[in-house]
Amino acid sequence: MMITTEAELREIITPPDPQSRSVTKERKRLLPVDRQWLAASPFLLIATSDAGGNLDISPKGDPAGFVHVIDDTTIAIPERPGNHRADGFLNILANPHVGLLFMVPGRGDTLRVNGRAHLVSDAPYFDRMVVKGHRPQLAIVVEIDQVFFHCAKAFMRSSFWKQETWRPEALPSTAAIVKSVQETPETLEELEAYYGPSYMERLYKTV
Repeated sequence: MMITTEAELREIITPPDPQSRSVTKERKRLLPVDRQWLAASPFLLIATSDAGGNLDISPKGDPAGFVHVIDDTTIAIPERPGNHRADGFLNILANPHVGLLFMVPGRGDTLRVNGRAHLVSDAPYFDRMVVKGHRPQLAIVVEIDQVFFHCAKAFMRSSFWKQETWRPEALPSTAAIVKSVQETPETLEELEAYYGPSYMERLYKTV
């Protein structure tokens, strides 16, 4: 049966107690522990939406602490060379609301930040976001509306961080996937070379 109303949903998932930790953990400003988490996090996911509600989720990663804390209610995320699609950036121009999920390797809990974003092409703190000689040409500045820690249940259920459960060989190589879903002028061998060891060397080179 399709659920179409909040009342139907709440028959299955009852509302939380207003005094429960799941409700009272929400904050509007970064606390010292939040700053500590951001300093330890090398990876985040950012969800954006265009004016029509079409969604996109994009990963962002750099050495731990790559997200710059401007103040207790504002953070900045540097942009690195990518595929030039700019899906999330275009969404932000149309709809500033974003959702962020900050992860720390080996930790099941995550830090969630929701807020409103805008793009900047330069700022004094860009000099502090240089990695391997790459100074970002762009940053996403997020004004925080809501911040809280999310529990570890999903990671525990999935055994996500347990290396003995990892099976990357269960899937084709990146090059083989590209070749199977796109018509490319490159041969599979050429794609394997492109996504090989030299791929790491190009991570911070603007193309």
